[in-house]
Amino acid sequence: MELVVYLAGEIHSPWRNEVKEKAKALKLPLTFVGPMENHDRSDHIGEEILGEQPNAILKDEAASKINNLRTQVLMKKADLVIALFGEKYKQWNTAMDASAAITLGKPLVLVRPAQHHHALKELSEKANVTVETINQALKVLSYIFETE
Repeated sequence: MELVVYLAGEIHSPWRNEVKEKAKALKLPLTFVGPMENHDRSDHIGEEILGEQPNAILKDEAASKINNLRTQVLMKKADLVIALFGEKYKQWNTAMDASAAITLGKPLVLVRPAQHHHALKELSEKANVTVETINQALKVLSYIFETE
């Protein structure tokens, strides 16, 4: 059995590479999908497809529609979602993706540092599992495949 895992969270740091490398080292049968990790491409995809927009707001809206379509398609195909709330970047997209996973009935593993406990308490209660580190999230996934 192989699972498809949607990796929700900021695209500014290489945390997804860490998840993928550690999952590979553990020999977990996982395929990873997620948002466009090339930030510049994500910001400009609307204009690349629809042409130049008259202002920054419409440029953002055009890109957002295409990025939201990508998220919807890939998340619906995913077996579960890992949503990472890091320590550095604003996390609005992570909150939106975690909420979408809950709405779609996708199992959700929420990764958040202890200092974000209070801010994310309601979301943590809706997630299937809340952990503080990527290693803990991978242990949760690893447990799914254990037979004894």
